[in-house]
Amino acid sequence: MTGTFLNIATVLLGGIIGLLFGARIPEKLKGTVIAGMGLFTAAMGIQMFLKTENPLIVLGSLLIGTLLGEWWKIEDGLQNLGKYLEQRFSRESDDGSNKFVRGFLTASLLFCVGPMTILGSIQDGLTGDYNLLAVKSVLDGFASLAFASTLGIGVMFSTIVILVYQGGISLLAAQLNAIVTTSMMNELTATGGVILIGLAISSLLEIKKIRVGNMLPGLAVAPLIVWVLSLF
Repeated sequence: MTGTFLNIATVLLGGIIGLLFGARIPEKLKGTVIAGMGLFTAAMGIQMFLKTENPLIVLGSLLIGTLLGEWWKIEDGLQNLGKYLEQRFSRESDDGSNKFVRGFLTASLLFCVGPMTILGSIQDGLTGDYNLLAVKSVLDGFASLAFASTLGIGVMFSTIVILVYQGGISLLAAQLNAIVTTSMMNELTATGGVILIGLAISSLLEIKKIRVGNMLPGLAVAPLIVWVLSLF
């Protein structure tokens, strides 16, 4: 839960700065900082991948996970959910309440829907390692700054959703700690590292669009493959 509380703190801090000084921060500076975080995220993904004991397990997890993700259309579902909520709450007049709700929903979706949230929360719950959530916290802090400067204080109330959703995943993962072996965790981490590289390339560095959300089932497939192999 440490990573979740850190995430909440950075979102609140970013929101406060955004409300007070957001309009004065140049867009070029924001873009450069995000690009730097993208490079750092890619480097962290490579470091995580190097923890694998068998690269073929990672490859198999990604292939099976991506097939499942494409079949279930996870990426499309997440995008459609965001579009629906934005359209649903932008039809009304642009008064204070509408602006508050849009800020709350937009920030909640951004901060809680994505590979980094799920992988980071699982790592935090299973091993107590919140380094990935710390990186996410910095990114969310800058995003909160930008959103708060345009959408107002509703952005800061997204911390309630972060606490429930992200904290819930960490607590659930902690309950699985007794059955997850070191090898399972290594392959899950390595698979998550590849997904993290994809996230950096697609969303942060904007080099090539990758449907990273559809790779998320691979995080569950990796430990299952390790378990199956241990039976033989």
